[in-house]
Amino acid sequence: MPYEWDIPIREAPAFEAPGEAEGGAPIARLHLWPYRSLPKRGFAFAIGFAYVMLMIPLSAFVGTLALWWLLGPGLIAIFGLWWFIGKSYRDGEILEELTIWTDRMHLSRTGPRRQHAEWDANPHWVSVQVHKDGGPVKHYLTLKGNGREVEIGSFLSEDERPLLREELERALVLAKSRRGPGN
Repeated sequence: MPYEWDIPIREAPAFEAPGEAEGGAPIARLHLWPYRSLPKRGFAFAIGFAYVMLMIPLSAFVGTLALWWLLGPGLIAIFGLWWFIGKSYRDGEILEELTIWTDRMHLSRTGPRRQHAEWDANPHWVSVQVHKDGGPVKHYLTLKGNGREVEIGSFLSEDERPLLREELERALVLAKSRRGPGN
């Protein structure tokens, strides 16, 4: 799965656990990133394989002028493959980090080309929203609180988003149950 809980959701500790404002530790921390179907090692293999496949038919033309007419477009095709796969990697450099304390939630998103966005809210007022068909993807997940609605995990697969929703709701229940009276 392209997400993991650094601090896993376990159980609610002490009733009056300190929040972030009191210097308390987070109760949960989630990291999300896009799935990579082609790892870096596979990227190198794909480029090497394309080069070898280009050289096999070109070996019949060694010593002729036709070699140069065929080599140019072939190398341009390999460079294009390298450039577009590299662009796909750069566009997929997304990291979302959600940290939950008893008194604060912080979501930070680092996107392609170092774009950065942050969102903070009190977990008591946050709700997990699921837009089954109304969002850009099926089972679109958002967190709603502090006057804003922010997306989370839109790059996850259709099967992973409902699982993440359940885990987020569980983490919110734990965060809400750990506040003392009057908080």
